[in-house]
Amino acid sequence: MPENDVSHLAPRLKAVADRNRLRMLRLLKDDLCVGAIARKLAISDAAVSQHLKVLREAGLVRGEKRGYWTHYRLIEDELLRLAEELRAIAPSPPASGDANSCPCGPHSDGP
Repeated sequence: MPENDVSHLAPRLKAVADRNRLRMLRLLKDDLCVGAIARKLAISDAAVSQHLKVLREAGLVRGEKRGYWTHYRLIEDELLRLAEELRAIAPSPPASGDANSCPCGPHSDGP
């Protein structure tokens, strides 16, 4: 995959671009079932299930069947990988004395 191709990030970024899903990721450091997540977030079981589906499809959460219930957990390595990929996109600060590194010429730091 070319270095400039970031299209694979879009589904994951979309998955975490929701307030409830972000809250769920914080909760899912521990194994929790749908009912427990719903109670902690004060949303319906159905809403939790839909959010979990998005997070699973993005590869950020996994479910493990335990008897009748499925418990969900954050896939920490995948979240860290996403963070690293975002960090790689961020520009590096220019090196000291490197004000002319921009092809359009030098820039000032203020007005």
